[in-house]
Amino acid sequence: MSDVDVTTSELTETPDLYGAFPRLNDRHIQILESLGVRRTVGAEQVLVREGERNANFIVVLDGFVEVVSDYGGENRPVAIHGPGRFLGELGLIRGESSFVTNVMRTSGEVLEVPVQHLRQLVDRDPALGELILRAFIVRRSMLIKLGAGLRIVGSRFTSETRRICEFAIRNRLPFTFVDLEGDESAHQLLETFGVTPDETPVVVWTDGRVLRNPTNADLARLIGLPHIESPQLVVDLVIVGAGPAGLAAAVYGASEGLSTIVLDAIATGGQAATSSRIENYLGFPAGISGAELAERAIVQAEKFGADLSVPSKVISLEESRGYHVVRTDGGTELLARAAVIATGVHYRRLDVPGLMELEASCVFYAATFVEAEMCRNDPVVVVGGGNSAGQAAMLLADHAVQVTLVVREGSLRENMSAYLADRIERNPKIDVLLNSEIRECIGDGPLEAVVVENTASRERRTVPAREIFVFIGAEPHTRWLDGQLALDDRGYICTGPAAANAASANGHKPEEPLLFLETSRPGIFAAGDVRSGSVKRIASAVGEGAMAVRLVHDRLTTAAT
Repeated sequence: MSDVDVTTSELTETPDLYGAFPRLNDRHIQILESLGVRRTVGAEQVLVREGERNANFIVVLDGFVEVVSDYGGENRPVAIHGPGRFLGELGLIRGESSFVTNVMRTSGEVLEVPVQHLRQLVDRDPALGELILRAFIVRRSMLIKLGAGLRIVGSRFTSETRRICEFAIRNRLPFTFVDLEGDESAHQLLETFGVTPDETPVVVWTDGRVLRNPTNADLARLIGLPHIESPQLVVDLVIVGAGPAGLAAAVYGASEGLSTIVLDAIATGGQAATSSRIENYLGFPAGISGAELAERAIVQAEKFGADLSVPSKVISLEESRGYHVVRTDGGTELLARAAVIATGVHYRRLDVPGLMELEASCVFYAATFVEAEMCRNDPVVVVGGGNSAGQAAMLLADHAVQVTLVVREGSLRENMSAYLADRIERNPKIDVLLNSEIRECIGDGPLEAVVVENTASRERRTVPAREIFVFIGAEPHTRWLDGQLALDDRGYICTGPAAANAASANGHKPEEPLLFLETSRPGIFAAGDVRSGSVKRIASAVGEGAMAVRLVHDRLTTAAT
């Protein structure tokens, strides 16, 4: 992140990068002084240490502070802040553990503000709050690119290693992956921590702790991701799924006074958070990454008082004593007056001989910067003809040696936005194969190539590939419902008149008319991609999440009369 030489006696601030290191003016500092206290600090004093949680928001008033990754080990410099700069990144405002250490390199003075007061500041001074939040979001992205924070050591060919890496990627956690097969330092690192290769994958935390094949819940607790520990809670609204629809419902539900809990099995943000760029979302003419959109929504929901819990996989939905009962695999039972199901969809697996054996090592269903770095200088294949596949191809073209986009349709514009299709066709590193499908994978161990067939001419060709990115079709996350709600013939949740008709056909005619987004069980609503007939766009998912809360109020009012 920084090219600053910290060994010199004259320290130089890191230049402001993309708004990551803004300088506060006198008005900003005056506002913050009313919320915190000044403190004199000696040289080489640690202000915030890696792994520390619930640290204060710190503004540098005098002197220089160095941000260091792997403090006490490699001591990798991240940035140097001088007077007027502030410390911290996105995890600070969300209560997560720090991924870096902040060290006072010269004697000086700092201003410390409790984080709870910083959250209040976002409401009191939106301009200052936006400046800080924007810097925090960019800094988190920089830490991810730097590979600060966790070290995940394991074989890329095992499903458990892939699971841990995927959890870190989906939750936008900074980490470095150390491959047992491809990285010479892996075995030395394992010896340092007294771990044998048979015990991998392991996660090495910044303070030296080692977790052997941790569960997703173990990792969440280590980092400080929000998680509900209570065995039973009674709430107004429970939201299952934290994609755009679920987060929108959380923002509107909490802001309108409903006690609101959001549950997600893997990460907040849903599939939208895995998109490298969203360019057709209203209000962002320059585009916005899916991760940033998700992070802003999370902060917004938490600001209004919504509780998020990750990972919390919902395993059942029942009805008891007038409540909707939602149970998680962690043993938590939520009794809710109303519920919104926004579990979205997942991409289908490719039905290709030999692909199943390779899935743990070289098949991906998302394309963020982390996945792109993992296939740097490799030839890759992207399968799919929609916007997700197109954005993935564009991102990977900046990292891979060659990208082959395999499209089943006869035209890119059949399911892809025209602006994106134009860019792909102009990119010399992307080879588009229309009317095509993968028929075979080639390689003993690592993937070497795929056989692609033109479905019109039946001609086959061998395409070099070390990784495959799959974005084909979708299936709804509804199996966990186990017959509790009416579904259409593809497994999507029926709502409104369609739900009423389906319920009546099964002899369970609702006693009163169902509302537009209401499922076959009054008081439970569906929003976003999981709903039958949805538009499958981020903007519409957000709109349905907001609309669902309005309808929740209507249903609760009706139930009370």
